[in-house]
Amino acid sequence: MQTAFTITGMDLSGYMVKDAPRAIAFYRDVLGLEPAFVYPGDRGAEYALPDGTTFGLWGGNESVMPFQPSNGILFAVDDLAAAKSALASLGIPIVMETETPVCTMAMVHDSEGNLVVLHKRKT
Repeated sequence: MQTAFTITGMDLSGYMVKDAPRAIAFYRDVLGLEPAFVYPGDRGAEYALPDGTTFGLWGGNESVMPFQPSNGILFAVDDLAAAKSALASLGIPIVMETETPVCTMAMVHDSEGNLVVLHKRKT
């Protein structure tokens, strides 16, 4: 699936998830990320991003660590306006937008309730 924006890097790291196949589908179908590696039994996935970083989703039925929704991922995008428009067309609500002196951000919840921040640095 092509999206109207491109994730160009990862400013932070990965999430534990309750339902790994559902989360993998969200990151593929909504954000356009294809897994570079899917763990056996669809327990999670890793994604190699264009800037050489890796993002991961891990579902271990709390055998690895307990699940709790997080808010730490900031994905760098090339076009924040296009990203927001694409999310709106999919019915994904933006829960918050903010601008700082160095960046602009739009935040959505993934399929697991984690806060995902689409992040555009100012040049």
